[in-house]
Amino acid sequence: FKPVWLEEPLAFTSSTLVTLSTMATKMSKSASVPGIMKLGTDMPKRGNHFKKSTFSFMNASNLGSAVDLHKGFDPVSDDHRDMAAQMKNPAWRTMGLASQAEIPTEEDLLPKNMRYPKIQPAWMKHDKQVLRFYGFFQEAVTERPDENSRYRNVTIMYCMEDGTMSMTEPKVENSGIPQGQFLKRHRVPREDGQGFIGPDDFRVGQELTFYGRTYHITGCDRFTRWFYEENGIDVGEDEPLVVDSWQKNYKLQKTIEKGGLPATKSAVDAKNLTKFQIGHPPADKKFTQFLLNDRKVLRFKCFWDDPTPYGARHYYTLHYYLADNTCEINEAHIRNAGCDSYPLLLKRGPLRKSNSASAVPGLLIADAPTYLPEDLQLGGSLDVWGRKLMIYDCDDFTRNFYQEYLGIDQFEGKIDVSEKPIRHIKLAPPPHSGIGKPEDSLISTQMIVPKAPKIDLEKMMVLTGEVLRFECKMANGEPEDELRKLVIAFYPADDETAVFELPVRNSGHMGGKFADKRRIMNPDTGEYFKLSDFFVGKTVRIASQPLQIIRADEHCLQFLEARPEEFPYADPLACCRRLAPLASEPEMNDPKGIEPERLKQLAFEAGVPVVDHEVITLLRRFGIEGESPDENPRILGAQVLEVASS
Repeated sequence: FKPVWLEEPLAFTSSTLVTLSTMATKMSKSASVPGIMKLGTDMPKRGNHFKKSTFSFMNASNLGSAVDLHKGFDPVSDDHRDMAAQMKNPAWRTMGLASQAEIPTEEDLLPKNMRYPKIQPAWMKHDKQVLRFYGFFQEAVTERPDENSRYRNVTIMYCMEDGTMSMTEPKVENSGIPQGQFLKRHRVPREDGQGFIGPDDFRVGQELTFYGRTYHITGCDRFTRWFYEENGIDVGEDEPLVVDSWQKNYKLQKTIEKGGLPATKSAVDAKNLTKFQIGHPPADKKFTQFLLNDRKVLRFKCFWDDPTPYGARHYYTLHYYLADNTCEINEAHIRNAGCDSYPLLLKRGPLRKSNSASAVPGLLIADAPTYLPEDLQLGGSLDVWGRKLMIYDCDDFTRNFYQEYLGIDQFEGKIDVSEKPIRHIKLAPPPHSGIGKPEDSLISTQMIVPKAPKIDLEKMMVLTGEVLRFECKMANGEPEDELRKLVIAFYPADDETAVFELPVRNSGHMGGKFADKRRIMNPDTGEYFKLSDFFVGKTVRIASQPLQIIRADEHCLQFLEARPEEFPYADPLACCRRLAPLASEPEMNDPKGIEPERLKQLAFEAGVPVVDHEVITLLRRFGIEGESPDENPRILGAQVLEVASS
């Protein structure tokens, strides 16, 4: 049996063909069976899923034989007939796919959150766009004889992003009127109550009324005019600012007071007529200028950077003659500059701002203006026949001339042309690795074949075997370190330092070597310890421990006293001179002497603090025993002041 649509031809309409084409575009390949097309991509709708027989008989002449008995009669629709007609073509599955292929645009490639809408909102399209108009309003003035009204200028700003507008009034000096912000930014309603004021309400030459006051618009800025022209709107031509009678009279009065108005023609004619009547010849301006400014020359220093390859900077001296407004430019030669020793760059004559030649013989053209004194200022430039000369300095006469006649301080624009000093970059030596002495490591960075560092033989021969010992204690504030005693040994032969700890019973610390004998760095100065760094009362830091020196042995004191130039704290004369401000103290003249602690207190109050080593030096030279064995020794202050005054 054949289906009925194969025996009888069917007629298709245009709407049917469009439906078939649309259905064909929705066809895609089946995921379960490759190579077979399916209709659409949606899930099948749920319905009655009755069990159907495998075989069925259909009669070509009887349409009812092809009907599902469970589902009922379903007449063949026009869409089904169009689909059957389209399936006669073997390529019916891909007929609508080729025509629907589209080339992706730039907008399709952008993420959705970065695409601009087709119709942009006002806050996006007109962001930061402001229309500015200028206008004025008339204000009545009462109880004044010279004016009955005044005009006040305003500036109207209309923000297109939200339709708001604001108004400001330019401030006028000594006006006596509170000016500035005239209207805060907000949406202003129209006078008739029909909505708010918009861009269509502004036109140059027209009046705008809101909040009971009328404003006359006289102009707008360039952006506002361009915006209206782009939208095909004629905003109108700008009008001149209106000036009231009081402003005219005020400006004229101030101009007359300052002498700004020139003499009238009748006054000038009367003056010239008087000169002719008395036989006075007419004045020659050039001759008068020569008589007043003869031998007066302005002197400037200039330079020109040669832009050609391998060009250098050339220096010149510019002379400007006030007698006839002529210029002369001399070469400022530099030794070994490599340039020919020509005396002049430009001979004396008028220097024009631009130079041109006429290509037509006999054609008269106006000469370019010449340089005048007001055109020559420090920091500026001048054109000399195509060369740009920079002015960087002038002499004192030139500076005084500009200060007196033109009110210009030339030194404000002075340019420093001094060459920067040549700085040779030198690599710093690497830090000491900790092995051996730093001097040995430093020699290895300076020589290919290192040599032993030089030794002061005189110092080694004289001071070998000398050891200066200072007793000290730890000043770190720890209770367990209060009883520890240490000895700092300084070797002046090679400036090396060693620290030893004295054994103390029941202290919990073992005596012995605290720091090896070597040149130790002083963290306070960044240099190695020297003899002047150790004195009684000084706190030094060795091995990260603060050590306070409390006394020195007899040999050390004698050694230091024998060298007062190297160690001033051991010089009795220097110590006495420091205490000279204490001459007015009565305790210094006590025959029984003064206690060391009291002497230190008086010196501190007088502004000359004394260290413990100086007190020891004074006790060794001017000390006396106390009245009892238990009393501390005293210092004879009278002898100290006597030595200080000698």
